[in-house]
Amino acid sequence: MKKIYFSFLILASILVQAQDKKFTITEAVRGGYTTFYPKGIDQFQWVPNSTMFSQTITDNGEKKILIQEVAKGKNGATKTITLADINAAYLKISDTLPLKNLPNFSWIDKDNIKFYANELFVSYDIGNKTCKILCKYNPAIMEHPELNATSSALAYVKEDNIYITSAKDEEDKKITTDGGKGIVYGQAVHRNEFGIDKGLFWSPNGKMLAYYRMDERMVSEYPLYNLKERPATAKELRYPVAGAVSHHVHLAVYNTLNNQTVFLKTGEPLEQYLTNITWSPDNKIIYIAIVNRAQNHMWLNSYNAETGDFIKTLFDEHNEKYVEPEHGMYFLKNDPTKFIWFSERDYYDHLYLFGADGVLIKQLTKGKWVVTDYLGTDDKAEMLYMIATAESPLERHLYCVNIKNGKMQKLSKEEGMHSFKPNSDFSLFYDDFSNAVTPRKVQLINNEGGLLEVLANPESTLKEYKMAETTTGALKANDGTPLYYRLYKPINFDPNKKYPVVVYLYNGPHLQLVTNNWMGGMNLWYHYMAQNGYAVFILDGRGSSNRGLNFENAVHGQLGTLEMSDQLKGVEFLKSQPWVDAARLGIHGWSFGGFMTTTMMTRAAGTFKVGVAGGPVIDWGLYEIMYTERYMDSPDENPVGYKNANLLNYIDSLQGKLLMIHGAQDNVVLWQHSLLYVEEAIKKGKQLDYFVYPHHEHNVLGKDRVHLMEKVSNYFFDNL
Repeated sequence: MKKIYFSFLILASILVQAQDKKFTITEAVRGGYTTFYPKGIDQFQWVPNSTMFSQTITDNGEKKILIQEVAKGKNGATKTITLADINAAYLKISDTLPLKNLPNFSWIDKDNIKFYANELFVSYDIGNKTCKILCKYNPAIMEHPELNATSSALAYVKEDNIYITSAKDEEDKKITTDGGKGIVYGQAVHRNEFGIDKGLFWSPNGKMLAYYRMDERMVSEYPLYNLKERPATAKELRYPVAGAVSHHVHLAVYNTLNNQTVFLKTGEPLEQYLTNITWSPDNKIIYIAIVNRAQNHMWLNSYNAETGDFIKTLFDEHNEKYVEPEHGMYFLKNDPTKFIWFSERDYYDHLYLFGADGVLIKQLTKGKWVVTDYLGTDDKAEMLYMIATAESPLERHLYCVNIKNGKMQKLSKEEGMHSFKPNSDFSLFYDDFSNAVTPRKVQLINNEGGLLEVLANPESTLKEYKMAETTTGALKANDGTPLYYRLYKPINFDPNKKYPVVVYLYNGPHLQLVTNNWMGGMNLWYHYMAQNGYAVFILDGRGSSNRGLNFENAVHGQLGTLEMSDQLKGVEFLKSQPWVDAARLGIHGWSFGGFMTTTMMTRAAGTFKVGVAGGPVIDWGLYEIMYTERYMDSPDENPVGYKNANLLNYIDSLQGKLLMIHGAQDNVVLWQHSLLYVEEAIKKGKQLDYFVYPHHEHNVLGKDRVHLMEKVSNYFFDNL
């Protein structure tokens, strides 16, 4: 840690360019993820149960699927699949027109791939060159599809009810009937918190389907207006705000063999959170991590999948502030009597080995760092593979852990942000990484960290452009905690001149902005601002992620206060630089960053001359239960905290120019937040600027994002 900390204090990626070409706003906003993004491997996938991999290539203008052995190159390719090959087989089972383009695909096993075409899921046998219909699928009416790999049955949602279809069924089975009007089936619940991203869960053998049933009829409705209609129409969004009544969720299981449904007996109170659904490998048990409404207690419970009966609590976890399970159970491949569990019980996200009876066998990883991704174990369950921050919070590396003796080894070599895809037996890894001086490098390594093959090592696509000098370092919070920052200096930097600075921030849970990767995540807007004479400064204060539970939950009960203190440390650093014009500081952020921007413009009034707050939370009493009560408790439990964080209470202190932006269809931070702020500003005689995107939700995406960032940029150009 000491070596890494030092290296980042001195890190400066200075890209001296021969030309002075500058980005247009369109290039800056969209080009970073398209035109200028360093190219990697198209559709890389490991072939199951083999040492082969596939990718999509272009050969003489034709796209093909290339399958090859590791480290043998094109000469060692074992198979090439063309569009003509697929069409020859596909047209024998379908009366539709031939496919015009090579389809996106995924592997079923080492001999078969599957793809979607013309309202069908289809498999293709590589050796026999034949196709088979797995099931039908019309994305226009079949929502939230969940295809079971074993049975080839597809579960989906239509009009809030669940259906199942397969190739052998003449018509789809409708397994729920009362969906709609506040009853929601088969979709993510609890506002997608706790790692929840779906609502349908097939058993491993594909014979039973678990699914969420959410009753939100008791939840207050909030109107979202469709302005395209004449006159405008309203769609009611059921949105549970902090301190109010929440929805009730149950988990049901449908048995395809007897067409019977049972509900798991999860008990009361009904206002609880059913998170991280896991099936046992033998299809007999369902596990649920149940979190109480106060979010300070979690019980890992087991239930009989056939009867719905409660079996036992394997263990529980408690924290005086909050617990937040975000991962299910990972059973060992060779031993279903053991599973791996993520926990922050020692205040860092680490891996623990449990018996299926809930008895802790051992803690597998330990240290003042976090495991960010569990990849799996080898076939013998001797070695565990994971991605973690053990080297530095600014980096991600691959590690293996000996499950028996706990010995840990770092496998990735180069500094930076790595992502990995293991093959089936974890003998090989696809490694895609970048760092401050490496645009991108894609390579294959073995399970000892040895380099086998470099698949892509593209040069920078930005050589013609004048880029900002970028430095990453660390400051100290009031209590001595290191706070990492990134600083972009204006191009043609002259230390004898004074420059304005724009602080970009989020500083909220579940996000880290400062890492050691290429171009800071390829956001060229920072360089666009530098090309226009502005420095850009980013700091991850306490409350942000991947630094451990104490770093994150330090803001508990007082959102905005400690984060403001840390951001002011950044301001203090900026003002200590002789080239910074302290009278010309600006600030910009979205969502939690919009909340922090407005906080800084009022609770630290006079620090910033100009602010742009996008989609800001203004009153946490109007934000959703699951997120808000985790970090703030309920309004009744923490009235002082809610009052101190309510930005309506600080409008009198507003100084400088503030532009507030909101999407009228925002279903995350309700439009009401910023409208109330405008209303209060009018009452107090305070001027601010305001802009609405009528048809956008929580963020402004697509081509309209160029319009958004041009507006943000121009606001600084005109006022800072």
